[in-house]
Amino acid sequence: MIPYQTKIKKLPGTSYSEVRKGVNDLFKQIKSKTKRKPYIKSAYFNKQKIFFDFFWQHLFEKSFKERVRRLKYFGCALDLIKNSRNDPISFENPCRHSEILHRFVGLSKEKELFYVQIKENKKTNRKYLMSVFPE
Repeated sequence: MIPYQTKIKKLPGTSYSEVRKGVNDLFKQIKSKTKRKPYIKSAYFNKQKIFFDFFWQHLFEKSFKERVRRLKYFGCALDLIKNSRNDPISFENPCRHSEILHRFVGLSKEKELFYVQIKENKKTNRKYLMSVFPE
């Protein structure tokens, strides 16, 4: 498994409000490009759209400390999804057999390892960003 080296630094900040401000700025740029659901196009999936529906739900299930830890890698994750052509670890979701989970590995500019998980629905072939988390 070869990690993708991003050109983006982790978001600065120690509190949730500081980090969330940086994430909001990045997400606002993505939202402004479409009138409907925000998405980014993935190089690995031949420019198919990756939606954010489940990312925010999954994130708000976590504690504040864990949210901050994960959100710091949001910019790195966007860069990885847009530009990486490295093969992910793909496996069927053990809970739902109609889904495939793809786990990409990346290195931030500071050489810190992180993972990006994307869920693919087999029936509709739609892809959703599920989670971003450090090692």
